[in-house]
Amino acid sequence: MNELTSQQLLGRLIGFATVSRDSNLEMIAFIRDYLKGLGVQSELFYNPERTKANLFATIGPQDRGGIVLSGHTDVVPVDGQAWTVEPFRLTEANGRLYGRGTADMKGYIASVLAAVPRFLERPLKLPVHLAFSYDEEVGCLGVRPMLDELAKRPHRPRLCVIGEPTELKPVLGHKGKLAMRCHVKGAACHSAYAPYGVNAIQYAARLIGRLEEIGADLAQPGHHDVRFDPPFSTVQTGVIKGGRALNIVPAECEFDFEVRALPDFNAEEVVDKLQTYAEAELLPKMRAVQSETDIRLQPLSAYPGLATPPDSEAARLLALLSGSTDFGTVAFGTEGGLFEHAGIPTVVCGPGSMDQGHKPDEFVTQEQLKGCDAMMLRLAEYLAEPAFLPHAP
Repeated sequence: MNELTSQQLLGRLIGFATVSRDSNLEMIAFIRDYLKGLGVQSELFYNPERTKANLFATIGPQDRGGIVLSGHTDVVPVDGQAWTVEPFRLTEANGRLYGRGTADMKGYIASVLAAVPRFLERPLKLPVHLAFSYDEEVGCLGVRPMLDELAKRPHRPRLCVIGEPTELKPVLGHKGKLAMRCHVKGAACHSAYAPYGVNAIQYAARLIGRLEEIGADLAQPGHHDVRFDPPFSTVQTGVIKGGRALNIVPAECEFDFEVRALPDFNAEEVVDKLQTYAEAELLPKMRAVQSETDIRLQPLSAYPGLATPPDSEAARLLALLSGSTDFGTVAFGTEGGLFEHAGIPTVVCGPGSMDQGHKPDEFVTQEQLKGCDAMMLRLAEYLAEPAFLPHAP
């Protein structure tokens, strides 16, 4: 197979419209066939419906743990966005490469794939593992079954580098996320007799107000971690719906809220406080009017935060690859916390900026893509030369 550059590969990857609501199998098949053409075998881990799959491949020794290069294949929708270029076709202009997923995060995957021949031509002392997942954008869902399978194997990967867009700056941490839905069941009646009903919207508003109070407490200086921006855990309500007509006391209301939690904060504490408030303050008043009223909290999605120590082996590797010890954090989440919880120390570094992610005319610069190519070359040299291996902690 003729070798392809990272830009050429990015062009192929952008052509697959792997929006999270749709299948990613065509893109996974392309990557599998590309790797097979280079003599690298892949494993696929499907979702229950077999409409999506993760891909895992190993280059180098099979009898030891190595370095995982992790990226997600799904992208966010383009619906309603004012693109000036075709989102699912790579467009080059003024040193920029436009298309949905160029920054978040097919640019990284393209650079990894372009580096496979470099990995193959070296006698690697440690293997490199390629891990490409689905459904990251909807709660880091797809990578979980792949991690469950890797946990059963005798040689667990040693470290992981997730290539989310950080402008190739070394990142050791990010917040976790807990997304919840609150269902409020009230009791309907004619609005002229409002006191005889239970207004679900008004009780939902009181719950949202309580969330605001909890968030305000978390923002107090005693809860700050200056490594993050903002430096505290946050709570916000993003979606609400309820009611059928102005002259009907609404019987139903639901809202979605999220907690963006510092790595050392348990986001479930917010849920517990809201549940306590509902049971102690609201439900007795609601059920005094109608016994069948209720408030129910439903988990939607969650992933843990990441806080890799700056003196760890993973951090030393990242410094070697990025050429910098100016470690930072990012505001957005990644699959890093899941790798960490699976016993695989993780760092984050990739081409592009999340300032462009999820927006119309998303782009990565050619300079950033070339910088990631150089990082992959440094990784190949690191894996082949024992003198460069850091000591295990």
